[in-house]
This record gives sequence, C-alpha cells and structure tokens, in this order.
Amino acid sequence: MPFTALHPDAGRLDATQLDLGRAMDWTQIHKSRPRAPLTCPECSWGVHAKVSRHGVRFFCHDPGRPPSCELSNESWVHHMLKLELAGAIRAAGWYAELEVPANDGSWRADVMASSPDGTQRMAWEALLSPITVEDIRARTGRYRAEKIAVCWVSPHKKPPQWMGAVPGVRVRAPETEGVWVVDDGVAGFDYAAGGWTFREEELQTFARWVLHGQLSPCRSLPRYRRVTRVVDDRRWVYLRDLWWTSRQSARSQTEHEEMRQRQENAKQAREARKKQQEAEAERRRKELEEADRIRRAEEAALRRKEQEGQDRVLLEQMRERWVEREALRAREQAEQEEKERQALETARAWWGRLSRQQTEELFAAVAELAWREEQLRVEIPENPSMAAHFAYGVPVYSRGRYHALYGIVRPCPNLVPLSPQLSYHRAFVRNAQEVQEFGETLAGRITHLGLPDHEQLTMY
Repeated sequence: MPFTALHPDAGRLDATQLDLGRAMDWTQIHKSRPRAPLTCPECSWGVHAKVSRHGVRFFCHDPGRPPSCELSNESWVHHMLKLELAGAIRAAGWYAELEVPANDGSWRADVMASSPDGTQRMAWEALLSPITVEDIRARTGRYRAEKIAVCWVSPHKKPPQWMGAVPGVRVRAPETEGVWVVDDGVAGFDYAAGGWTFREEELQTFARWVLHGQLSPCRSLPRYRRVTRVVDDRRWVYLRDLWWTSRQSARSQTEHEEMRQRQENAKQAREARKKQQEAEAERRRKELEEADRIRRAEEAALRRKEQEGQDRVLLEQMRERWVEREALRAREQAEQEEKERQALETARAWWGRLSRQQTEELFAAVAELAWREEQLRVEIPENPSMAAHFAYGVPVYSRGRYHALYGIVRPCPNLVPLSPQLSYHRAFVRNAQEVQEFGETLAGRITHLGLPDHEQLTMY
C-alpha cells in the first residue's frame, strides 16, 4: 500500500498531496480510461490508484506482485503514521515527501522533510519492526553521513529498546477522536528536582519545534540517566541517554551538574577539616586521587558513548589514512632505494679507483699492521664485500675463537655521515691523500698505511 508511484511522463506522484506533487488531478489516474501506466518505486510492479473506505488515497499493487516489496508489506498503522508525520511536517511550513530513497539505495526514508529554502533535510522514520541498537545506530549513521537529520518514531505501547540510543520518540494514536501525541522521548530538565522529566506534546507541535530548531537531541549526563515515571498507577524507572529537549533544558543540566560538583567539593572540604591533624595530608591525597579517578572514569564513559556513534565515520577516515600511509610508505621506500642506489654508485666509484693489485696490497698491509701492533691475525677476505652500515668499507675480523671486529678498511668519505656507528671503530686507508678526503670526520679514528697511489712492482 504505497503512497507514491512512478508515472512515465510526470515522474514521482505523491497521493498525500492534493496535486500529487506534479500539478495533476487525482481523477487523471483514479478510475481513468485508459488506465494510467503507474509502477511501484520499490519493486517496479504495476500499481493503480485507490481510495480506502476511510477516504485515504493510496496506490495498490496489481495482482502477482513480488512478495518481497517492502512498501506493500507495511501495516495500516505504519501507513497512517507516515500520513500523520507528513501532515505535521507540512503544517510546520516544510516540504514533505514520502518513501524517498537514497541515490545509491542504501536507505529509504518514510517521510523526508525539506526546509523551504532547500538547505536542510530531515528523515522521519516510522519504525514498527524489531531492530537492534547496533543496527539502528548504523542506519542513523548513514543519514548523518549525508548530513541528514533523523527522528525515529515508534507507535508501540511499550518503549522500544533503542529509545534513548538514537534521536527518537514514541507516539500514541488517538483512540477515537483527537490527535497523535508524543509521550516518550521528549523531556525537560527540572533544576529544582535535579533531573529529567517526561513531557507530552502533540505530534504536530513536536514536529514544528524540531524543524524550527527549538528542540534538538541532548545527551544525559551519567548522573541523570535514571528517570522515573508513573504509568497506570505504577512507578517505573527508565534509563535514557538521549532526549529531545530545548537549549534551556540542556543548559540547566550542565548548570545543575556544575552546582552539584561545587556542593560535593565543599562537603568534602568540610569533612577534611574535621579530621585529625596527623592524618590530614594522607586523607587529602586519597581524596584527590579518588576525585581524579571518578573524573577519568566519567570522561572515559562519555568518550566511549561518543565513539560508538562515530565508528562509521572513523572507519572511513582510518581507511583514507591507511591509503595515505601506504602512498607515503611507497614514496619513502622509493626515496630510500634511490639513496641506497646512489650510495652504492658512490662506493663503487670509490673502490673503483683501486686496481685489484692495489686492493690486495691494502688488505695485506692491514694484516701486517695488526700482527705488528697487537700480534693479532686477521682474516683477509678473498672477495671483499662492502658493508653499507660502515660507509661501504670492508669489515676485517680477527681469527680465532672470538672473531672480533678489528677495523673497517677504506670506508667511503662521502658516505661516513650516513654511518654514525663508524665513529666507534678504527678505519684504514691507503695513504695520507685519502685521509684528507675525510676532512674532519672520523678524526683520530683513521690509520693510513702509507701506500703509494701507483701499483708497486713487488708485494711485501
């Protein structure tokens, strides 16, 4: 029983509007010949215009409709509540469209309210089916992601489990004559009593106040979440985290909490002064620790509540940051690989200045020096391998059981700044000319072996 239908020429028709929202007369589609080719916006099945015995205009599916069509499966109460919501929105001076889907199909609003200037939108959802708190928060998050406010409306006698978790109200239908009334979800803060009190308002008045910004969702502070109410001569206690309320009530809650904190602090101070002098310092320390623990616990609880409502947004932000980090990591890796490539080219050029004979001559001189100075035998590598972490010099180790590092042979002067650990080890170069290429770096750590720049004819 949808209230909207698709016309091949006029587009989307709304049976709740006198002109069907398209400057058309009802008689053009109701019992007209030939019949208007209308389809359901949800399942695309053929529909035709009808009027209920109560005078309600709607669209009815043709025989053989798909059983999965959500619009056709909605109850009579659901349809009547949507009509009441649309009427309340229009009475407030806003535009109301029924059964409005998202562009990507991720949601479908029972009634979408739009401000006269078109800058604001608010979804009004008549919710009769059971739903978990997690699911309704997720659906609320999808609206919030598109900057659409939302109010969930339940017509059930008992408050649903999601009441107070998302912006919503419970309404009461008139038994015979009268108006729909909001009897749960709206509250005012009683400063004198120090708590929230339920407020009942006509649905039309409530919608006007919400759309005009006079009411907005407000979080209950932890101390004020328990609210009592007398229903059928029985006293009930409810837990409410969220209310529709005025800015004045929101301020009153904050001011009352500040006043209560001041009174509590004053009481603690008076009690502390009565204690014995010898225990005063210890008592004050414990009181401060307890006050700080309570404050941190309350702040943590509030952060958790806020975090639950932001998970969807944060998840997307995390994904974007991950993409950015991956891109940054790739750039940094490429830069590092380029630095390593340049360092390797520099090192190869540095070692390329020596012939194989000069290289062998250099390592032989290092071995001879180790034996002469320390009676130490060192291992001379057959194929010297440059070590990047030692400025592409070749580490030389002692022979024997301990295999200790003796020194670094011919590190590259231009790469010494990239190897800070080199400053803790002894370095060997061929001659004084090579020492000069190091400048002030590795001062006192370089030993030159006095070898000539040219190849010798004999080896020592």
